[in-house]
Amino acid sequence: MLRIYGNRALRTLPGLDTRPTSARVREALFNIWQSRVADSRWLDLCTGSGAIGAEALCRGAAEVVGIEKSPEAYAITRENWQKVAQSDQTFSLFRGDVVKQLSRLHRQPFDCIYFDPPYDSELYLPVLERVVSLRLLQPTGEIAVEYRPDAWAAIAVPGLELVRQKQYGITHLAFYTPESPVPSALVPS
Repeated sequence: MLRIYGNRALRTLPGLDTRPTSARVREALFNIWQSRVADSRWLDLCTGSGAIGAEALCRGAAEVVGIEKSPEAYAITRENWQKVAQSDQTFSLFRGDVVKQLSRLHRQPFDCIYFDPPYDSELYLPVLERVVSLRLLQPTGEIAVEYRPDAWAAIAVPGLELVRQKQYGITHLAFYTPESPVPSALVPS
């Protein structure tokens, strides 16, 4: 069992196949994004047990969308989100490869995106590039990427601007916003 905001208990997967985001990192993330969460559209990529999306729902997100590849984690995320969602909140969950499933989400951009893939995966750059190409992030939105520096490094991603990095023990978060377009008056002709 895992506890989130409001002392709510969530189910987790047994074993080490998923790695829940630590309470310390979750608390830090929601402290950083405290003014963004209420009434937001939230995207949780590689949901695991769904703790991040559940916490977003508990803190007032209007809608949470998630993508998870593992059938077992998908089922637990769905159960956890059903447990915490209020009647005025919506959530949806897609099962499958995160890069492929992102194309299903092009209808409206998100305010907050949390991306926590398996640390040793090759998903970081392909997912970030897909978020940019599908314009999944609001112009004022932000994406937080959880990583371990021995597996990935916060890098420049065309279309995204790295605005800050935080470290919590061995866990790191990189925060990106959409790159601001250069005003046409400043573009050389």
